[in-house]
Amino acid sequence: MPTYEYECTHCGHKFEAFQKMSDKHLDACPKCNKKVRRLISSGSGIIFKGSGFYATDYRKKPKAQTHHSKDNTCPEAKKGCDGCKIH
Repeated sequence: MPTYEYECTHCGHKFEAFQKMSDKHLDACPKCNKKVRRLISSGSGIIFKGSGFYATDYRKKPKAQTHHSKDNTCPEAKKGCDGCKIH
């Protein structure tokens, strides 16, 4: 639900009202009970809820292991290669 800003045309009192978009606009000032006008405001911020806008859309993917397996041995060592010299 958005927050609307109002200003009294008589006394100048400014206030906010948390209303549904389908609710009628307020028409009376809570201080002097005279006519109010709704102001144009910046609106509200965006609130992301859920399991992860960032985590699923923009997170860097982990680099794939290019050369070594999980036990930290080179797959080429089985073929006789001795170029890596993994410690």
